Amino acid sequence: MPPGGGGPMKECEYSQISTHSSSPMESPHKKKRTPRRKWEVFPGRNKFYCDGRIMMARQTGVFYLTVFLIIVTSGLFFAFDCPYLAVNITPAVPVIGGILFFFVMGTLLRTSFSDPGVLPRATPDEAADLERQIGNTEDVANGSSSGGYRPPPRTKEVTINGQLVKLKYCFTCKIFRPPRASHCSLCDNCVDRFDHHCPWVGNCVGKRNYRFFYMFILSLSFLTVFIFAFVITHIILRSQEAGFLNALKDSPASVLEAVVCFFFCLVNCWTFRISYIFNQLQSDYK
Repeated sequence: MPPGGGGPMKECEYSQISTHSSSPMESPHKKKRTPRRKWEVFPGRNKFYCDGRIMMARQTGVFYLTVFLIIVTSGLFFAFDCPYLAVNITPAVPVIGGILFFFVMGTLLRTSFSDPGVLPRATPDEAADLERQIGNTEDVANGSSSGGYRPPPRTKEVTINGQLVKLKYCFTCKIFRPPRASHCSLCDNCVDRFDHHCPWVGNCVGKRNYRFFYMFILSLSFLTVFIFAFVITHIILRSQEAGFLNALKDSPASVLEAVVCFFFCLVNCWTFRISYIFNQLQSDYK
């Protein structure tokens, strides 16, 4: 075979390969199916921010009120009371107040922006399989073979570590939820170790943000008592110098700070009480 005889064949093969490799370019109208993230198709009533990293309830108006009251009250304290207290008592007053303020805001945002422990819902295939298993179990127990639809029972008893545990079925999430889990009607989710839905933080309180919530309540209590005590101290010291009315004129924000701190103290006591009652009810139920 002459040396140049393979030239046309090579050119033909090259052109065929080139045509086949460019076939995807001939169909520019075909679009790739972009996978959607779970938070984009989340069936609950939550709002997501920062590409799904922040999860909050849909009703967040009271949460913004909480942030506003904390920032404004602390700002008034630092602007009107701390300069006088730092000179006449100790410079540690604004330092301690600043540390408490940032700790309160950090725990508040961590509680509000965290997943409280939402239990994933069953997919349609998983829900159908569960109903099928329950139907087969009932057919075997009753000696029948009817294949009609049967809704899952309200409860299910399982043995865990030698103890009989009763699980309740959620008809919304299509799952048997574990003990201490409940369905939040506001967020429309089953939450593990559900404590309560707190509008002040704009989120449910459950397994994953429980400790941050109590750190927030505890630190807020310290901050409000701290501000309230030093506001009263500020007014008393100024009253000894120039009289009570002149003290209020020199620091008009002190009265507002004292009222807001007293309000926060009442809210904290109420929150502790509600949480304690709910935990007692859950313990009695178990």
